[in-house]
Amino acid sequence: MAETSNLKKTNLNQQSSSNPALNSLLKKSKLYLNTNQIILIREAYTFSNASHKGQLRKSGEPYINHPLSVASILADMKMDAVCIAAAILHDVVEDTAAGKEDIEKRFGLEISRIVDGVSKIDKNIKFLSRDEAQAENFSKMMLAMSDDLRVILVKLADRLHNMRTLDCLSKEKKLRIARETLEIYVPIALRLGMNKLRLELEEISFRTINPLRYKIIVKAVENHKGNKTKFLAGIKEKINDRLSDLSINADIYTRQKNPYSIYKKMKKKKLSFNAVFDIYGLRVVASKIDECYRIFGASHNLFKPVPGKFKDYIAIPKSNGYQALHTVLFGPNAIPIEVQIRTKEMDHFAESGIASHWQYKTGGHSSAQAYARDWLQNIIEMKQNTASSIDLLENIKVDLFPDEIYIFTPKGEIKELPYRSSVIDYAYSVHSDIGKKCTAAKINDIDVPLSTTLSSGQTVEIITTPLGKPHPSWLEFVVTVKARTNIKSYLRKMQSKQASDLGLRILDKALHDYGTSFTEIPYASIRRLLDEYNLKHIDDLFIEIGLGNIVPHLAAQNIAIKKSFVKQKYHDLVSKVLGSNKKENISIKGTEGLVLKFAKCCRPIPGDNIVGQTSSGNGFVVHRSVCNNIKKSKSKKLFIEWSDEVSGDYQTQIRVFSEKQRGVLANVAGVISRLSCNIENVKFDEVQNPYASFVFTIDVKNRKHLADLIKELKRLKNINKVMRTVG
Repeated sequence: MAETSNLKKTNLNQQSSSNPALNSLLKKSKLYLNTNQIILIREAYTFSNASHKGQLRKSGEPYINHPLSVASILADMKMDAVCIAAAILHDVVEDTAAGKEDIEKRFGLEISRIVDGVSKIDKNIKFLSRDEAQAENFSKMMLAMSDDLRVILVKLADRLHNMRTLDCLSKEKKLRIARETLEIYVPIALRLGMNKLRLELEEISFRTINPLRYKIIVKAVENHKGNKTKFLAGIKEKINDRLSDLSINADIYTRQKNPYSIYKKMKKKKLSFNAVFDIYGLRVVASKIDECYRIFGASHNLFKPVPGKFKDYIAIPKSNGYQALHTVLFGPNAIPIEVQIRTKEMDHFAESGIASHWQYKTGGHSSAQAYARDWLQNIIEMKQNTASSIDLLENIKVDLFPDEIYIFTPKGEIKELPYRSSVIDYAYSVHSDIGKKCTAAKINDIDVPLSTTLSSGQTVEIITTPLGKPHPSWLEFVVTVKARTNIKSYLRKMQSKQASDLGLRILDKALHDYGTSFTEIPYASIRRLLDEYNLKHIDDLFIEIGLGNIVPHLAAQNIAIKKSFVKQKYHDLVSKVLGSNKKENISIKGTEGLVLKFAKCCRPIPGDNIVGQTSSGNGFVVHRSVCNNIKKSKSKKLFIEWSDEVSGDYQTQIRVFSEKQRGVLANVAGVISRLSCNIENVKFDEVQNPYASFVFTIDVKNRKHLADLIKELKRLKNINKVMRTVG
């Protein structure tokens, strides 16, 4: 939709022959489209003009000029007639009485789907916030784009024309649209390789958001231009002479960095304007790929290259399909100058990106769409593993800004990953199941932790087991959206399952206190309870109880079959005579990790007397019964005990008092290691010479395991005391 539209009614009559915008569009289109295709464009104009009749933009011009201008931008890209017709019609469904069915009936399903993909969701649907509406509309557009890439081309052209006509809007609206453009549409254009369109969007956005900085940088570039022009002319002449000697025909152009790119570099690297050396550069355009490499060699013979600044994007293209050789040379007076070398085909692709597929029907430009479709496939998978459209939008924003590294598989295939990717990111890039079952890894045949950060050129081998599963700690170091969404999706499912199992046990325990059990409760009573809490299924009730969002005894009280007064009196009498039986505790195995958390203050381990404490939305926190914090807490308590089937390692802390002698710490660590305890952390506290104390955070199996360790430590020479810490 045109962001700048203000739909007013007037009696304007517009004739196609007198509309300059239409005449300009037809003039461009006739250069490469046939007669039937031009007729389709005219019909689209006639329908759109009639639908938008009487509507004006905020600038006061007829509204029809906006879709015509969007279509004209696409005609400049030499897009096909279907895309141009869809651009002319793109606001009809959203802003007029005509519907999607009317367009499909008149122009066919292909055009109708593109128009629907660009149109925002029905205005009658109410969203909680502007962010939610934006996210839902964006999600709808991305799904439509996965079926037809022309959806995003129309949307980008629509956004470009809106940015060109921002001046008639309020300052607040201009800033909002400019920021949204920089955050979403500029990165999408970059990802799709549409460099020319991206640069214009960047420039207008930067000028709108930071007008003063924009003016200062533009002025500095102009002042800098005179000296650089002479400098570059000298380098161009030398390269041209060398290419003539080699009988290579190539065009050499001067390239200038745009103001926003200069600003970003200054801000990121904290540079002054004079410290940015690549404001100007050279672009060499050859005919063949082998000539690119020969030109590269010739330029390195003429001028010394800057070490580490050569990038071969021809052999390994960027994620958007961009190809070129990049190098930085030391020019006269050791001034660095960047040189880009590419073929004519690569040059066209760098400007137009996926739009080049429609411009050139041969020469491998279908690779542009292939890269785009790979990205879209990732987005579809991302959506399936994301809880909401807002989360999807945030994930896509992250995914749109990668600096690439290139990793080799054991078979020699290349995997492209964002900078600072970990082994887990690589595993998920191979396949979601590989990431899920990953348990170990090797880099260049050397065993490494799963959290290891990867570098370009490494060969990575992933080791999996059928019992492998994602761990919550992985979220601390993964950077790819695919890995993050898959891990979160798995943990959500596991948390729901664990919460459901725990919730059922807790509710049944609460019902037991009322003299009944869950299996004895009539369905009508359960249905009434679900309605009271606005829940659809019984599993939802178990999950909410397991997560600590519903108090189990209140739920049990609502559905329990009440004991009779006589039965209660009899129970009280028996209790007085025989003594009250101990309350039946809920057994935990220690594997309910996503709904049961172990308190850091007292660090309970199997064998300890324990108590559970509700933590709304996060399940329950397990404390030792002697913990000071649990004694002070007023939160609802849960009576729990360790199951006979408990397994795994559990963190605890011990304090070791010793004499300050060389080798004491090593001896203590040796004993801890010998008894198969893992040391997580060591903290040193000097008490008073000649004594010192250490606090070790360690993993143990149970209370007996800990007792054996303490016994062994006390036997060491120079150890005065060993004790477990208490919360």
